[in-house]
Amino acid sequence: MTKQFDQLEKITRNLIETIGEDPSREGLLKTPKRVAKSWEYFSEGYRTDLDNIINEAVFHEDCSEMVVVRDIEFFSMCEHHMIPFFGRAHVGYLPNGKVIGLSKIPRIVDMFSRRLQLQERLTSQVANTLEEVLTPIGVAVVMEGRHLCMQMRGVEKQNSYASTSAMLGQFRKSAETRAEFLSIIGK
Repeated sequence: MTKQFDQLEKITRNLIETIGEDPSREGLLKTPKRVAKSWEYFSEGYRTDLDNIINEAVFHEDCSEMVVVRDIEFFSMCEHHMIPFFGRAHVGYLPNGKVIGLSKIPRIVDMFSRRLQLQERLTSQVANTLEEVLTPIGVAVVMEGRHLCMQMRGVEKQNSYASTSAMLGQFRKSAETRAEFLSIIGK
C-alpha cells in the first residue's frame, strides 16, 4: 500500500469514529480500506497524463465537417462538499486539418472529472484541452449533471440538473454552427 492509501484509510477510520460509529464493528471493519480504494479511483485524474491518453492518436485528415461524441457518461466529486455529481457530456469540434481518435474524447472527460471539481471548470477544461491539442476551427462542450450536494442536502431538489457549456471559436461566433451542434446532441 502507498502512503496516500494508508492516510486515506486512517482518515476514514477517524471519520467513522467522529460521527459516533465503531470502526471495529463487523460491517465497518473493511470500510476504511474500501473507501481508500474508492478515493484512489475517484481522484485518478490527478495522476493521469494527457500525453498518455492521446498516445499519438491525432491524425492529419482533410475533414471539414463537425465531429461530435455525445452522451459521454461521467462522474465527479463536488469540491465544495466532496459529494458526487454525475451526468452526460456532449463534445464537438470543427477540424482544421487534424482529428483525434474518438475514444480519446471520453478519456479526456474522465481525466478531468476524476478530481475534486466544479462542473463549470470541468466543461472548460475539456474544451480548452481539445483546442490546445487540435487547434480546430471551434470546440463545443455541453455537460448536464445531477449534483447530490443539491439533492441530498442544502436545497434538496431531487430532480434538478445543472447544464454548463463552453463554446470556442466558430461555435461562439456563429449561431448557425452552435445550433447545428445543439441539434445533433438533442438540445
